[in-house]
Amino acid sequence: MKKIFFPMLAAALVMTACDSKTTEQTAGAATQTEAATTIGSGDIAYVQVEAVLAQCDLFLNEGKALQEKTEKAQKSWAQREQSLQAEAAQLQEKYQKGLITTRDAQAQQENIQKRVASYQTNAQKEAQSLDEENYVFTNRAQDLLNRAVKEINADKRYKLIINASALIDADTTLNITPAVLKKVNELYAADKKAEKAKN
Repeated sequence: MKKIFFPMLAAALVMTACDSKTTEQTAGAATQTEAATTIGSGDIAYVQVEAVLAQCDLFLNEGKALQEKTEKAQKSWAQREQSLQAEAAQLQEKYQKGLITTRDAQAQQENIQKRVASYQTNAQKEAQSLDEENYVFTNRAQDLLNRAVKEINADKRYKLIINASALIDADTTLNITPAVLKKVNELYAADKKAEKAKN
């Protein structure tokens, strides 16, 4: 009886040891699966920042006007510069042909140089003003975007939100651009309402 009992006890111990290893392996696999699902696709999102900024109400209401104002100023500067250059070239041509005296040519040249200096001073002031307006606009847009992303991720659902311009490839289900655009527009409208209430 002792001889039969011993082998059965040994077999039972081996079976228990194997069973506990299987349980440990199963538990280990479950832990790895949990770790894999902890940082899964639901924890990552991307935003097409350029699209949000180009389509948001802030840009459509204020950004386009600022862009047009900047382009108009640049065209005006280019035309004024060309006009002054053409005037200086005509003066030079008249002088070379002997159609104008040296004294008159010098007087007209001084006049043109004064106008060039005045134009450059005014253009520089206008450019600085436009740069400041563009800087403020960009900061406002960035602030709206940051606030929108923070509100969307207030529940800390996403562990990582990235700008789509850095992406090479991604599943479109990770794209939260429409939600961010909607939130940016909501925040912009709320800011405008609060601004009107102050005035």
